[in-house]
Amino acid sequence: MSGYLNLEQAQAMVESDWRESIRPALEAFIRIPAKSPAFDRDWSANGYIDEAVAQVEAWCRAQAPAGSHVEVIRLRGRTPLLWVDVPGTGPGETLLYGHLDKQPEASGWDSDKGPWTPVVEGDRLYGRGAADDGYAVFSSLEAVRLLHEQGVPCPRCMLLIECAEESGSPDLPAYIEHLGPRLGQPGLVACLDSGCANYEQLWVTTSLRGMAAGDLTVRVLDQGVHSGDAGGVVPSSFRIARALLERIEDAATGAIRLPALQAEIPAERVEQAELAASVIGTDLADKYPWASATRPNSESTPTLILNRTWRPALEVIGADGLPPRTEAGNVLRPATTLRLSLRLPPTVDGEAATRALQQTLTEAPPQNAEVQFHPAGAANGWNAPAFAGWLGDSLGASSRAWFGQPAVFMGEGGSIPLMNLLGAHFPAARFLVTGVLGPGSNAHGPNEFLHMPMAQRLSGVVAEALAAQSAAD
Repeated sequence: MSGYLNLEQAQAMVESDWRESIRPALEAFIRIPAKSPAFDRDWSANGYIDEAVAQVEAWCRAQAPAGSHVEVIRLRGRTPLLWVDVPGTGPGETLLYGHLDKQPEASGWDSDKGPWTPVVEGDRLYGRGAADDGYAVFSSLEAVRLLHEQGVPCPRCMLLIECAEESGSPDLPAYIEHLGPRLGQPGLVACLDSGCANYEQLWVTTSLRGMAAGDLTVRVLDQGVHSGDAGGVVPSSFRIARALLERIEDAATGAIRLPALQAEIPAERVEQAELAASVIGTDLADKYPWASATRPNSESTPTLILNRTWRPALEVIGADGLPPRTEAGNVLRPATTLRLSLRLPPTVDGEAATRALQQTLTEAPPQNAEVQFHPAGAANGWNAPAFAGWLGDSLGASSRAWFGQPAVFMGEGGSIPLMNLLGAHFPAARFLVTGVLGPGSNAHGPNEFLHMPMAQRLSGVVAEALAAQSAAD
């Protein structure tokens, strides 16, 4: 037995369902170029998102337990939402989240692979969107099916599958408002859109960073002039931009200077980082494609974990005003624009951080240069409620049963904007955030793959959590 399930029967069912139903459905899903609206402005006319929703809807109708309600909801001017409502056989309500929209193709795929061509190599299913996050609806509904099949009391389960997550989930608040009382009061929210540091054990996400972005523009002239004539007289817009960035970031260490962008790291998160580091070892740093002998910001793995989960970090992700080097003349350029992306600690407000950035970068500019900062979007991070009690006990037991290893609790460096939205809407809920985005999975990039055994085991973990919730209620 595994907590509430007969483990042997559950594993056999998952393996059979993946072979006969889930994997073929995922392969069909990969073939649909259902790019998120941010990357396909004509998504409605092109019809790929609708095609993906229809394909997954048909699978859900065929596989959902008897009495389930499957519906595609369409609000005017918004991407569709797939809603699956499975009646409970025990106390409680649970919301299970996923998304069907995808990142764009990217270049660099192996010659025998492609974003819209499913390829299986061993345990890996290659193709865009399977791991991020198309598998979630299949693994989540499979978890519900496991309990219904074995007659284990299961809470009412609501699957909310959106189609604009990769665009920042702009449509989700309207759908949550539209669903209103139908959402009930879930005691558990499960999201399978996160990452893992290996494929051998359960990785539970404890926090997510927020983000503040914007364009810093420094202008010193109305037009470019000969650098030989003006150099040494007219200041370089790039130099002034560098000086302004020094107000935000220590160039020698990468440490962020502004107190408004910092947050105290909870003692529990420090302890979890140390435990995670003992499991990961050097794999955290080793997974990146380092150029030559480049070294990470620290040789301490616990420090690196906290750096990528609880400390702010700045990157210049784009620039205007810099011609390609092959077209660069001897010109003192009139202006430089840099797109800044700042990752924020989970508890720092994104809008407040953006205001602090704007004020710090634009006040008293060097040599009275013309400086502007245009915000380009902010997102709050997320810090999970405590796991102690039935949820923590269930995750510990199910990880040992389905993975043969203890669960590891660790934050992630990216953002899932909807987590704060759901947390605010359901303040009493517990959260289970986990996922399959592990070493080499390369979501958003070339050769994205889904580690299928990991996805299968997560069905068992979610099923055990559902049963534990129902028992606790």
